[in-house]
Amino acid sequence: MKFKYLFGPVPSRRLGLSLGVDLVPYKVCSYDCIYCEVGPTTLKTVERKAYVPLEEVKRELETFWSLGVETDFITFSGFGEPTLHIGIGELINWIRERFPLPVAILTNGSLLRDHQVRKELMGAHVVLPSLDAGTQEVYRVINRPHPSISFQDMVDGLEIFTRGFSGEVWLEVLLVKGVNDHPQELDALAGLVKRINPARVQLNTVVRPPAHGGEPLSLEELEALRPLFGPRAEVVAYPTDKKAKGREGLRDAIVETVARRPCSKEDIAKVLGVSALEVAKYLGELLNEGRLEAVRHGNQIFYKANRSG
Repeated sequence: MKFKYLFGPVPSRRLGLSLGVDLVPYKVCSYDCIYCEVGPTTLKTVERKAYVPLEEVKRELETFWSLGVETDFITFSGFGEPTLHIGIGELINWIRERFPLPVAILTNGSLLRDHQVRKELMGAHVVLPSLDAGTQEVYRVINRPHPSISFQDMVDGLEIFTRGFSGEVWLEVLLVKGVNDHPQELDALAGLVKRINPARVQLNTVVRPPAHGGEPLSLEELEALRPLFGPRAEVVAYPTDKKAKGREGLRDAIVETVARRPCSKEDIAKVLGVSALEVAKYLGELLNEGRLEAVRHGNQIFYKANRSG
C-alpha cells in the first residue's frame, strides 16, 4: 500500500518504530539548519496554513490502521516543520479519539512562541523540540531561522510550553563540531536546558549527510558532555531492531523509505523486515535506474531518493 502523507513505520533512534505523518510539502520549514538530513529548505516561512488536506491524511491513517501493521508511535515529522499546518491540533485530537497509540510531535520548536500553536499541541503525548544554541549568534549560524523569529522568543516559547504541557517534552540538543561545541556555548546551552526543564535531554550529532555541511562529534565526545546537561540527559542511539511488516513491492518500499531522509542499507533492512543482502540487491538496481543516489558520510554510505531522476 502506497501512501502520500504517511511513511514507515521507520526505526527511530528516539521513538522505536514510528509511523510518520507528513503535513507540509518538501521542504517547507521555519529553519534551514546546516545539519538537516532532509535537505536544504525550499520555502522558509512562518505562515501557518493547510499545506495538505487533512481529510486525505485521515483516510490514509484509517487505511493504515486496517492493515494491522506494528508501530509504537504516530509521529508528526517528515519533509518540514509540522506545526506550520494550521490543522495540526484538530488532527492530533482526531487520532487520539480513534487509535490507541501515543502521538509524538517532532518540531524545531520555533513556533512554540505562538500561544495558539502551544494550545494545539497540548493533545500530544510527547513533544520533541530542538535547542541547538545557547546564544543568538550561534542560533543564526546553525539553525538559520526565518528573520521574524528571535532567539529569545524561541527560548521563551520552549519554556512556557514545557511548563504547561501535561505530556513529556524530550528536548534534542544536536551538536556540530566546531559550531556549537565550544565550552562557552555549551555552558550557555546547558543553562537554557536547565531553565526549560524537559523530561529528557537527548544529545545528538550529525549522523546522516547534512544539508549544508557539518562534522559529527564521536559517541565518546557526546558521552563526555552528557553530565553537563544534567541527570535526565542521554545520548540517543541508533535505530532499534524492531521490524515493520506487511510491506508490498520491495523496490517501491525502498524508495519510499529513503524519500524523507537518507538511510543506510541496515536502516532500510530494519524498516522493511528483510535481510541486508536482499536490500543490497535492489539498491544496485535502483541506483542503476537513477531512482536513488548514494552519499558517503563518514565511513557509512546512505541512500536517498533522486529527485531529479
